[in-house]
Amino acid sequence: MLKLTNRATLYILLLLAPFLWGGLLLFTRFIPPHTILAFIAFFVLIGIAITSTFAPIAYFISLRFLSSRLSRTTVRHALRQGALLSLCVILNLILLSLHSWNIFAAIIIFASASVIEVVSLAKK
Repeated sequence: MLKLTNRATLYILLLLAPFLWGGLLLFTRFIPPHTILAFIAFFVLIGIAITSTFAPIAYFISLRFLSSRLSRTTVRHALRQGALLSLCVILNLILLSLHSWNIFAAIIIFASASVIEVVSLAKK
């Protein structure tokens, strides 16, 4: 099994993010959103792109500002935070595309993501 260091994982994510955003741009330019498969592919692409963008940002913010002697900053934690934020954005976009979005649904989605993060931090 391949064991990646924190630095290698961050470099992979930083190199992968522009290619994913470019792929998403090309996908939205050339594929019309007429089928359910096109919507699923769009949301998968945007989910991976947002996660690969937010995970390094979350890692550097927590490394710089939230680091303490009691808890170490890990890439796994940053990936989880990036995936949760990506999930919040995707769920809001899905509701928006179904014309069912409202501010209360957005608040509930972000509150549930916050609860998941607090529970995962409490397990430590």
